[in-house]
Amino acid sequence: MRHRHSNPLLAEPARAMPRHVAIIGAGSIGPDIGYYLKSALPGLRLTLVDLAQPALDAALSRFRGYAEKAVARGKAKPQEAERVLHDVMGTTDYDAIGGCDWVLEAATENLALKQRIFADVESRVADDAIITSNTSSLPAARIFAQLRNPQRATVTHFFAPAWRNPAVEVIDWERADPGLLEHLRRFFCETGKLPLVTSDAPCFMLDRIFDNWCNESALLLDRADAAQIDTVASDYVHAGPFFVLNLAHGNPIIVETNTLQADEEGEHYRPASIFGSVDRWLTVAPGKSVPVDDETAARVRDRLLGVLFSQSVDIVDRAIGEAADLDLGCRIALGFRHGPLTLMRDLGEGETARVLQRFAEDRPGMPMPRRALAAYQRFERHVLVDDVDDVKVITLRRPEALNALHDEMTDEILGVIRRHEDDPAVAGFVLVGYGTRAFCAGADIGRFPSMLGDAQAATQYSRDCSRLLVHLDAMRKPIVAALNGMALGGGFELAMRCHALVAVRGATMQLPEVTLGIVPGIGAMVVPYRRWPSAAEVFHAMLRKGERLGAERAHELGIVDALAGDYRELIACAIERVHALAGRVRSIPDAPVDVPGFGERVERAANGLALSATTIGLIEKAVRDAAAAPSLAQALEIGYEAFGASACTAAAREGIAAFGERRSPDFGRTG
Repeated sequence: MRHRHSNPLLAEPARAMPRHVAIIGAGSIGPDIGYYLKSALPGLRLTLVDLAQPALDAALSRFRGYAEKAVARGKAKPQEAERVLHDVMGTTDYDAIGGCDWVLEAATENLALKQRIFADVESRVADDAIITSNTSSLPAARIFAQLRNPQRATVTHFFAPAWRNPAVEVIDWERADPGLLEHLRRFFCETGKLPLVTSDAPCFMLDRIFDNWCNESALLLDRADAAQIDTVASDYVHAGPFFVLNLAHGNPIIVETNTLQADEEGEHYRPASIFGSVDRWLTVAPGKSVPVDDETAARVRDRLLGVLFSQSVDIVDRAIGEAADLDLGCRIALGFRHGPLTLMRDLGEGETARVLQRFAEDRPGMPMPRRALAAYQRFERHVLVDDVDDVKVITLRRPEALNALHDEMTDEILGVIRRHEDDPAVAGFVLVGYGTRAFCAGADIGRFPSMLGDAQAATQYSRDCSRLLVHLDAMRKPIVAALNGMALGGGFELAMRCHALVAVRGATMQLPEVTLGIVPGIGAMVVPYRRWPSAAEVFHAMLRKGERLGAERAHELGIVDALAGDYRELIACAIERVHALAGRVRSIPDAPVDVPGFGERVERAANGLALSATTIGLIEKAVRDAAAAPSLAQALEIGYEAFGASACTAAAREGIAAFGERRSPDFGRTG
């Protein structure tokens, strides 16, 4: 793929943000794309173009409905909704696109139609205006073949619902300007999307997965009915293939896309004939099931996994998309519970090989692996690694969880550091979060609920979760945390173990564990008091009340070394700090430290939630005892044990239950 950096926000901005965008096609997805654009850039001028006025009227009505629902659900303030609705126009006049920076086509999947549309577009817009198509299957090389200036055109394939689903495929085709691809990747990342670059193969990357998953399901209807197939599929996806086809009116789409694949790549892709005779499938909703006998379930499972694995290895083998993007895109865009390559790993090579062999027998011609199965697992799933000068920039990429830590991400960060920390060509490391919202939104609860009531297990869990942080404590090569947004809980604990912190203006730090009835167990009750003793009162409030600390105030206190105006400036600041710390890394003080008293009793969090006196008591005792400990290692151990003790409280049981049930905890009855 032709992009210099894995993290789109490391690229040099090549264009300004668009001021006027036109979307051609006011049907199902066009208005949704428009609503995403206006929500991300409220000052944008948006023009919807369609041949039919009723379609435009319906699209504008949908816009208003989305905005009204956002206000009703507390997702937006009335004035924010008004800004989104402002300067949105629907028209049947193509001349209205004349001054657009970007024209995006979202019309019917018909090559001749799209070519006519783009001929009309190119005759009306400036030579540097961006032109993209939302096609899900037609190659860019065909759509844009007749343009005079094709280098400013490509495919940007959104996924429904486009205003909410973050995934968007950006197609790297041979005549597209690499600068255009970098700009689109950066634009989408800055506006909350997940850009996934793919090659210009028919159906690109994710539709190859989805369309063949659905087609294979239809080919299985001689062995099971739609409800049974959706029941078996629910082990792997949140909604079964037939339910999704009903939801998206997707039967014609499968016929179009799989016919295209069959014409290009072989008869084994030909769509099931039943798609032409069924309008709606009789199936079950997500979370529902019907009985399926063991033999039928096994047969359906093998075929579904077979097509999933077949398409996945083909995508990787042909470089249609990158392995990490494939796994992430399947989860984000298509609703798979686990990425297909991760599923192959978890099943093991023996079972994966059996499934593929059975599939090859059932479906001759379908792609099979071109390399050893182990080779498909050699990639980082949750971090991106880039070289900026002589510094390794490690980007935490779990956008679906605001880059929250879990065991796999922790081990990937640690693995990257271990591979490069002894390399003399590497000056140091920078940790940063993906996107513009979060550095890291804490640590996933993971296995913790199963440990409630078991102090020993919870204490060991806390130690295990600290393996990366303890490694950072011993590093002599500098590592800098670049806070590009919120750093919550374990995310802030990770940042404070780096040798320096830099932050964008407006970033925040918070330790919200007290609102869950637990204590922060991997260093927050220990490290900040030793690194920044003069800010002890601030940390008292963060630990006991969950108060937020803004980047600007943290800079005044010396916790944050430098402030930046945007993401690229942030990375530049972080790189500068790495170089400044070369040979001058300071360890966290190993000696006891004095901490001031806690003062008045705390009963409520900063957000007004009534807190647990038991939890606050555990925090205060751990802070005092850790401050008096003769070494950092002993102080950290006190924190681990306090975390274990908190796991045995009624407050923890209530707080964790409330979190899972998405309600406010009631600590009034737990103490």
